[in-house]
Amino acid sequence: MDNKDELLAVVNERGEVIKDLPRSEVHGNPSLIHRVVHVLVFNSKGELLLQKRSMNKDVAAGKWDTSVGGHVNAGETLDKAVTREMEEELGISSCTLEFLYTYIHSNEYETELVYTYSCYHDGEINFQKDEIDEVRSWSMEEINRNIGKGILSDNFEHEIQTYIINKRSESR
Repeated sequence: MDNKDELLAVVNERGEVIKDLPRSEVHGNPSLIHRVVHVLVFNSKGELLLQKRSMNKDVAAGKWDTSVGGHVNAGETLDKAVTREMEEELGISSCTLEFLYTYIHSNEYETELVYTYSCYHDGEINFQKDEIDEVRSWSMEEINRNIGKGILSDNFEHEIQTYIINKRSESR
């Protein structure tokens, strides 16, 4: 199936399914919320793996983005989606995932209910070359220096700020 025709569940703010629609109807309509999973993949040095999105992507082409990010297909569980996306995008099949938080990200193009996970991985990365141009690890300092400069996707900038806020509240 062409990925523009993949079926996505349109949900409310609590993640409750309203109806299923083709991706082509959901993308481009920010009034329709759909679910996505993100994974922040850290290495043992505390660096965060980011992916540079392919120039042929319809969202954030050529921007550095979350380690793993993908749609939850209609009828798919979050666990299945996050495992599938890790394997498809980075070739990682063994990584202990920890659920972190959920939030809504909205821009003029789409609205996503994001479920964010993290894991630690120092092994090999075999990224999906038709969707990702490059992957590399970034220090948190380097990420912070590049926020607002147009290098990172707007979704990732929202993600990393949410991550930092959550980490601060955990340490209190």
